[in-house]
Amino acid sequence: MSLLISTWIKFFFLFAPFFVLSMFLALTRGESSASRKQVANKAIIASLAISLVLLFFGGALFSVLGITLDSFRIGSGILLFLSALSLVKDGTRNHAVGMPSEERDDVSVVPLAVPTIIGPATIGTILVYGAELHGWELVMGILGLLLALLSLAVILYSGSLIEKMLGRTGLNVLSKITGLVLAAMASQIFMGGVMGFLQPISS
Repeated sequence: MSLLISTWIKFFFLFAPFFVLSMFLALTRGESSASRKQVANKAIIASLAISLVLLFFGGALFSVLGITLDSFRIGSGILLFLSALSLVKDGTRNHAVGMPSEERDDVSVVPLAVPTIIGPATIGTILVYGAELHGWELVMGILGLLLALLSLAVILYSGSLIEKMLGRTGLNVLSKITGLVLAAMASQIFMGGVMGFLQPISS
């Protein structure tokens, strides 16, 4: 149970929900409540599908490309830290698309699911988790991922209410707090990779 809760919280902050909410509100400005829920549903389903593919095929991808898990930890840790730094500094992710200036036909998959929810840093982190988790831990990881996306869906469904309660400033503050948590996660992933390189190779 502790692993499930821990994984849930990690994925929840990894998806930067309050930044995603600000982008969601901007991308669906002027649309009806039913239309917003439909966009949210498509974005969550697309994000879930992409995340599961990354979780299950991360290890195989490492083998094909000849990349060690420790080197990927270092790379994804740096990328996640840059994303976290951007959230803390500017309240936006450095890989995020700009606010829309014209109406789009369907924003649920692009740019909402990718790259707003599943960006480069998120992809790297999920690949690392997929390579690290095995057996029962992988089951708990998938459940944690599902809970995190379900929590994100609830936030998106309540987007209009949250915006009225917190305002734009409140959402920016929550995005910065999310960035701080992501920075701590990035440091842990990075140091895990460094320590893996420093440990002597067992015969």
